Amino acid sequence: MNDTSGWASPGSEPSDSQGSGIPRPADSAGSDAKWSKQQPPAGQWTPPTAPGSGPVPPPVQSGWGNQPQWSGDWGRPPAAKPGVIPLRPLGVGEILDGAVSTLREHWRTVLGVTITVAVISQIADILIQRYLLPRAPEIDPDASPEEALGQTVDAMQSSMIAMVPTLLITLVATIVSTALLTIVVSRSVLGRPVTLADAWNEARPRLLKLLGLTLLITVMTAGAIAVGALPGALLGSGALGVVGGFAGGLVGIWLWVRYALASPALMLERAGITQSMRRSAKLVRGAWWRTFGILLLVLVLTAIVSMIIGMPFGLLAYAADGDGLGGLFSGSTPDFGWPFLIITGIGAVIASAITYPISAGVTVLLYVDQRIRREALDLELARAAGVPGHDSPASGADTSRG
Repeated sequence: MNDTSGWASPGSEPSDSQGSGIPRPADSAGSDAKWSKQQPPAGQWTPPTAPGSGPVPPPVQSGWGNQPQWSGDWGRPPAAKPGVIPLRPLGVGEILDGAVSTLREHWRTVLGVTITVAVISQIADILIQRYLLPRAPEIDPDASPEEALGQTVDAMQSSMIAMVPTLLITLVATIVSTALLTIVVSRSVLGRPVTLADAWNEARPRLLKLLGLTLLITVMTAGAIAVGALPGALLGSGALGVVGGFAGGLVGIWLWVRYALASPALMLERAGITQSMRRSAKLVRGAWWRTFGILLLVLVLTAIVSMIIGMPFGLLAYAADGDGLGGLFSGSTPDFGWPFLIITGIGAVIASAITYPISAGVTVLLYVDQRIRREALDLELARAAGVPGHDSPASGADTSRG
């Protein structure tokens, strides 16, 4: 037996039989995985002519140089695909396609989650910016150099203070949407429907732990950057501070990638905070660069999508409020009113409705992919989805679990 946790899909409680993975020979070298006592049933592929058995291999063609082939890998039937992804190790394009397919096939639930969370968070942010935050100090163009420097520092401090409520609201919105979308994506992998009420009931007991996990990883990442920049700040050396901050930033990135899969592990395996972090570190080990590349690609894509959606709303907001588009080049600090806040808030809601599902979906599918590669999770998922020929060895024909 190995020490890896099993796939605990929403709607089921973890059992002893879920705790055993079946590592592949290619992944056993250099890892701490062990062979499970339960092996997949041999020779139980349903004949292609049986009803519901899936794709039929192309017929053998006679003639010089023609060889019989399956439509998938040589000598193997195509991988089962009960949901949005095929149950085999995934490529980068398949992970992105699975996230988009989840948004397309479960659009009612996904948009219900993202729009609800985005609207509530944007309303809270608008009200805080309008009524609770002080106005940013203006810089006097006729001020002396010393006075201008002091006014600039005050303006920067005011901007940083104004960012704190927005960051906190964004953090809470991200946690709630991540928890709900993780449930939706996990169901879509098995090809099962899920409603907003189902996702909320499954995710609600894990929200506090997910909040603690997110805060802990955030503090660790920010702490690494602060520790790197601290010597330069204490010695008053700007160059040392830049070098130390850069080194701390590299450590922070390494920690971010190392624990990137902790959230789906916490939600789907019903693990604790520290156990989820250990699971993420174990799954990422040996695949750090691949994980980093996929996460960076998704980060860039979502940033581009947000910018494309946000720019027209930003221009429209400037035109509808203040001095119009001419205020962009006047150099003065505009006094934004309700029209600006409402229009930009609508743009932010639309951008969040698209980017949240893609970001959360890629993270969950990356977690599933790593478990397929290391622990043969595809066999357990095929049994849970009721794929023919993948009945549980223990029960013979029970495929309703999970």
